[in-house]
Amino acid sequence: MGSNGDILDCLIIGGGPAGLTTGLYLARFKRRFAVIDSGTPRAAWIPTSHNIPVFADGISGQEILARTRTNLEQYGATIQSGRVTGLQKQPDRFIAVVEDNDGGMEQIAARRVVLATGSVDIEPDLPDMPNAVQRGLVRYCPICDGYESRDRKIAVIGYGAHGIGEAVFIARTYSRDVTLLTLGQVLELNPEQQARLDEHDIKIVESPVESLEIENDRISAVHMGGKEHRFDVLYSALGLKYRSDLAISLGAEHDPSGGLIVDSHCQTTVKGLYAAGDIVRGLDQIVVGMGHAALAATHIHNHCELPTEDEPDGA
Repeated sequence: MGSNGDILDCLIIGGGPAGLTTGLYLARFKRRFAVIDSGTPRAAWIPTSHNIPVFADGISGQEILARTRTNLEQYGATIQSGRVTGLQKQPDRFIAVVEDNDGGMEQIAARRVVLATGSVDIEPDLPDMPNAVQRGLVRYCPICDGYESRDRKIAVIGYGAHGIGEAVFIARTYSRDVTLLTLGQVLELNPEQQARLDEHDIKIVESPVESLEIENDRISAVHMGGKEHRFDVLYSALGLKYRSDLAISLGAEHDPSGGLIVDSHCQTTVKGLYAAGDIVRGLDQIVVGMGHAALAATHIHNHCELPTEDEPDGA
């Protein structure tokens, strides 16, 4: 597409809800764009989400993706399978190097780029249980489904400020029976952290996990320190790995974890490079990612013919 000198209005990297919604807006703005999808959206892990308005009975992540793809394809758009392995910025365009599933390479040129590559949850190190989060044995989003876990016995896998914060969030919102599992990490608490845990009666188990019991596609018992602990729900609070390498390679500003920092139009500190969805620092929610997409796509449409350099009339 870029090899013949053709320049797209926008290249969207990522085929999750944020990327596909960006495409929907650009299609309706009659813009020329392409969507590159590596086929590994985090949204696919969601068994049922009850936070998407209009789906009163809940909707799975797979169904969200299928419906959003179908919606975009109604406008004649196609989602190209592949992975963007490199991104360069020139004065009037971006050049992306795309590798397809067979190892073939091509270059795509676009005036603007939207990164919607998302993030990946850091999996807990559980014995004989790889990919527990992806398999749905361990949950990762109490904002999404904590309501369904209310008043149950809940374990949070985590340590440090993030693990403590998630345990407190669940305890103050959904359940008075919360245990923080550090998987063998020693939890060094300052007085404020200790007070927060004490206030919500959050228990701490620092022993490493020795074995697990599975019942009806869920982890029902965890054996640690020679004792058996039974829980109704396990959440992982080990954080995320942001797929922001392309943006960082261009010098985009980011937080210490790699989450991209954007302006009110979801533009990164690299002019013409936008970000939407989980890759953006902030709240990781599908509706937020869709909001990012609407903001970015509208700004791109309104500024597409303007230069992207740091000039007074730049984007």
